[in-house]
Amino acid sequence: MSLIVEEHATGGGRRIGRLVLDNARSLNALSLEMIEGMLPQLAAWRQDEGLVAVLLEGAGDRAFCAGGDVVGLYRAITSAREAGPLDELGMGPIPEPAARFFEREYRLDYLLHDYPKPVICWGGGIVMGGGLGLFSASRQRIVTESSRLAMPEVTIALYPDVGGSWFLNRLPPGLGEFIALTGCQLNANDSLWLGLASRAIAASQRAEWLPRLQEVADWRDPAVAVGRVLRQLEAASLEVFAEQPSPLREHQDGIRRLMDRERLTDRVAAILDADFDSPWFERARQGLAAGSPLAIRVIDEQLRRCRHCSLAEVFRRELALSVQLCRYREFAEGVRARLIDKDNHPDWSFGTLEQVDEALLAALFTPPWPRSPLQDL
Repeated sequence: MSLIVEEHATGGGRRIGRLVLDNARSLNALSLEMIEGMLPQLAAWRQDEGLVAVLLEGAGDRAFCAGGDVVGLYRAITSAREAGPLDELGMGPIPEPAARFFEREYRLDYLLHDYPKPVICWGGGIVMGGGLGLFSASRQRIVTESSRLAMPEVTIALYPDVGGSWFLNRLPPGLGEFIALTGCQLNANDSLWLGLASRAIAASQRAEWLPRLQEVADWRDPAVAVGRVLRQLEAASLEVFAEQPSPLREHQDGIRRLMDRERLTDRVAAILDADFDSPWFERARQGLAAGSPLAIRVIDEQLRRCRHCSLAEVFRRELALSVQLCRYREFAEGVRARLIDKDNHPDWSFGTLEQVDEALLAALFTPPWPRSPLQDL
């Protein structure tokens, strides 16, 4: 199922669980099969008194997880739209495989956020989209010198989901929305500064973390035991990160000024017109320029609506919005252009933010059911 499940003995007669996303060729893209494998395993380990901690990682060195299986979602969306009919706004039937994927993915993310035992995620390489959802939900979030965290959904006409509506709203003023609108990449130092990561450990130490944890004999307080080991590995890694830049932090004041505008159109224009003489900022600016105007409106509205929501309510709102977006053409068109045909010329439904249909926007934020499938969270 592209998921490796292991248990490893430790000192004191306890055990550590290990989950590996095992699809390195696709940068460990998160599939429904992986999710369906993790949910019952984590539920069982939660009740197992002999299981003291869980390791979560991706196969290979290039990525922890580059995101959800959006190609599979594309197939589900296009099949549903072909079956029709479309309503007056161009929205088709609910693509049930896509709805199930999002429901199970968000349920898994919420389970990790609420997990009573330490979940330690190794976020080396690419950590994007659905991968960042798993990463941010873990208690110990490890980045390495190769880590690249991002939520680049705007370029495929989606929005930062998997809890992004919650954790992006908790960043310093303007930064969460900037990250969402531009899909900018965050390295280890920026991720630590923002609190999206909790530990910076050199990639060379990856072979050490499991054996060092297995040597621990005193598991009376698993959080203390895990923290002690990771603190030692982090201390041994300081030199690796000493010279790494922190571009988002360096540009914080400038970004805050760009985002300090009441209207979305003015914030977007400020970013697109800015010239910071920075390759990092230029890539972020290009991400926004390549984004869907509809998605930009959705991102702004979703962050506003979720600003004071609980985590459970955020996932319920994200599920409704994601399913509604799957009923419209824009998301599938973004995936086609970026990942299927790879022509990088998506035919967006609207040319500007002002042209976005307000009735369509309202429909996207109207739940497609009277009771959310995640009502039990």
